[in-house]
Amino acid sequence: MPQKIESINDFVVKFANVNGSGSASANELFARAILRMGVPVSPRNIFPSNIQGMPTWYEVRVSAAGYLGRRGSCDLMVAMNPQTWDADVKEIAPGGYLFYDNTRPVPESKFRPDLTVIGVPLTLICNEAYTDVRLRQLFRNIVYVGALSALLDIAPAVLEKLFSEQYKGKEKLYESNVKALHLGRDYALAHLDCAGMGLKVRRADNVGDRIFMDGNSAAALGCVYGGATVCAWYPITPSSSLAESFQKYCSKFRVDTETGKNNFAIIQAEDELASIGMVIGAGWNGARAFTATSGPGISLMTEFIGLAYFAEIPATIINVQRGGPSTGMPTRTQQADILSCAYASNGDTKHVLLFPEDPKECFDFAAASLDLADRLQTPVFLMTDLDIGMNTRLCAPLAWDDARRMDRGKVMHFDDLESGRDFGRYLDVDDDGIPYRTYPGTHPKRGAYFTRGTTKDSYARYSEEGAVYVANMERLQKKFETAKTLVPGPVLRPATKPTRAGVLYFGSTSPAMSEALDLLESDKLHVDALRIRAYPFCEAIMDFIAAHDTVFVVEQNSDAQLRGMLILEGNLNAAKLIPVLHYDGTPITARFIAGAIAGKLGLLNVTPIKKVAQ
Repeated sequence: MPQKIESINDFVVKFANVNGSGSASANELFARAILRMGVPVSPRNIFPSNIQGMPTWYEVRVSAAGYLGRRGSCDLMVAMNPQTWDADVKEIAPGGYLFYDNTRPVPESKFRPDLTVIGVPLTLICNEAYTDVRLRQLFRNIVYVGALSALLDIAPAVLEKLFSEQYKGKEKLYESNVKALHLGRDYALAHLDCAGMGLKVRRADNVGDRIFMDGNSAAALGCVYGGATVCAWYPITPSSSLAESFQKYCSKFRVDTETGKNNFAIIQAEDELASIGMVIGAGWNGARAFTATSGPGISLMTEFIGLAYFAEIPATIINVQRGGPSTGMPTRTQQADILSCAYASNGDTKHVLLFPEDPKECFDFAAASLDLADRLQTPVFLMTDLDIGMNTRLCAPLAWDDARRMDRGKVMHFDDLESGRDFGRYLDVDDDGIPYRTYPGTHPKRGAYFTRGTTKDSYARYSEEGAVYVANMERLQKKFETAKTLVPGPVLRPATKPTRAGVLYFGSTSPAMSEALDLLESDKLHVDALRIRAYPFCEAIMDFIAAHDTVFVVEQNSDAQLRGMLILEGNLNAAKLIPVLHYDGTPITARFIAGAIAGKLGLLNVTPIKKVAQ
């Protein structure tokens, strides 16, 4: 029989609930309370794509070491959904804990002998305390938070403080929630062996100045700071909250204090095709514009994206990726739109992609995307995903330099045109592939051009001559080479000892990778790691691959899309790049990464550099 799990500030709690039961706010309250006690947490909401009635889970990883990726399995299951009971009980680690509502008896066969079972009559407690059916359901969630606070030693004052902040000016709501909290806490203290619970929360100081934020909100704020004034979008999970957050921030920061007029335009279009059309139109007119969408939306936008690429119009597209193809898994996470975005549209197109790892980079890269779109006069994709976008995560504080100015790129103004300066809309005068543009109405007689998606010469004149077409395509290729010098560079984490093995990864894989590398190091498996932050791939990425005999490419899709792009763009030997793929819709775990790499390293028998030298 496994020993009972005992751990302080290092465990995983998973809540199994029914969607629409009001559990989400209670579960987040639980996570925030631990965070307020100075202990890092990483919560993840795993929810269905319907509105009500289906299973939903909320996983809280507590990690004094600060690991923010999913660990895999759980130590304490709060089993509140009879539909998923068997699967939920199976997921608990040996020696773990099962918390459940024992108002009604559960057959003995439904339990595991290696678990510590904790029963609290939640329904009975609520039925005795409340007469309203809906209140009974809602406060049952707060009651179990109260019981857990007693079991895990979460300070009740912290929870009460959170209630006071949430219900400021609403005293009745505050008092009713505090009452429900203590109903659960008092029951646990009176009837349960709280001292015998092996999982405990102890006050610490491991959070520092980090903030707790979701990626969609951070990206929306980055768009505000980056100068976006137009957002055209169509609702789609998991990106909808990004546009909603942008509206909230604009209402606070983008309203003229003297006139009360809005200095922004937010349009919910009739579909994704219309929304990207509006963004492109706004960009052509000189505004900074973006849309937020997901994979199915990108599919609908593709023709317009090709127009923006070939007509060279700035546009920022934020793709909060989800499981595909088609409708796929709307409320699950993946990194499966890399290829479709990098080469979106017909013909030879290549688009800039940015890969943020957390909300901080969502903020930074959203602003950077708007700059890059203007500088390069092209669509730029900010590639987040559901795991980053919709889950709150600890990250470094958002920072902004007030001296920073928007990079509008190459624009000819009235004085330039009035002086007789030669203007060719697609004329490369600086040998970087980027031409000059004008804003509509800049000059009454000069600087006008015809915007077209057809072939044209350097002065935007229609042409079907092969040599003209080739010259234009070569200029666009040169511009893409220039983009390599402008996009965020990769981040290296060298192993503690010289090694011939390396690993490439990007985006939301980052927190799990950080822990996986520690696990591998503890097993004396040394791997250099490079986090890719953008496409086009800069020379540092190719140099990293060349410097290692074996390079693992970790990504959350089934087709090894990043690996395929690296092979194509770098003309690389495919055998050298070993795919590590995770695509079940849940965020990748450190255990999965470490296990896959360790297993493959064993098969490959990679020899350390030091041993070769000897």
